[in-house]
Amino acid sequence: MPKLIRQEDGANRPILIEDAVLDRVYFTCLRLSPGETFELRLPRHECVIVLMSGTADVLVDGERFAAVGGRADVWSGVADSVYAPLGATIKIAALAAPVEVAIAGGLTEERHSAFRIRPEEVETVEVGSPGTHSRRRILHILGQNGRGRTGHLLVSELYADDGCWSGYPPHKHDTDRNEGETDHQELYHYRFSPPSGFGVQVTYDGERETCFMTRDRDTVLVDSGYHPTVTSPGHRSYIFTILVGKSHRGLVQYFDPAHLHLTETIPGIQAMRDKFK
Repeated sequence: MPKLIRQEDGANRPILIEDAVLDRVYFTCLRLSPGETFELRLPRHECVIVLMSGTADVLVDGERFAAVGGRADVWSGVADSVYAPLGATIKIAALAAPVEVAIAGGLTEERHSAFRIRPEEVETVEVGSPGTHSRRRILHILGQNGRGRTGHLLVSELYADDGCWSGYPPHKHDTDRNEGETDHQELYHYRFSPPSGFGVQVTYDGERETCFMTRDRDTVLVDSGYHPTVTSPGHRSYIFTILVGKSHRGLVQYFDPAHLHLTETIPGIQAMRDKFK
């Protein structure tokens, strides 16, 4: 069942999520002071280390990726990131300024080589329009650039205009069936600009409906069902997204048949679907 996790104690407390709702997904988000280091080893997960702000050296099994990052915050440019394989020993060392880093993990039994994902390697897709109240940009940090190089982990950043819907038309991805849908668990981590902003996360299927008010730094776990989300007018939203497939890497969404016709009227839907495959 979908779950909301709220960061009660403010921005300086690390977020760590390993939850039974999403047994394939790992997520942590933390801040480092200048010169501070953080070490981690995930024995069951591959992961992507994403610099949300600041610059850090990232070491993966001793291999150094120097001066990763550089943006002031998630609203100021495209992410610079590093992929770390299953079981790798990871060390993150903040440089001259404070750093905020997100670590997105996916359960896997495959082991690959570490690599850097520079901003120019991040693919962007534009979806929706102001007129349909659905405009958003999806930046695929680990998407098609991970084919043959990773397991079933997908990582992206989504930016929605104020008052707009994303995850729309409503779709789900909780069942593996032929070519019409894949089973992918999903985590959303929210930010808003300004931070006083908020949104609403809806999830539903034939038996249940849930509705969460989402605030800055909230995290939502989506294991099943249709899951559209909307941003309040006057605020932009950012969603850090982790998807982990059960048996497929590429994501195939199944749209709610009642709203399937909207895929023909909202621009960019097919391009969005193609980029997730």
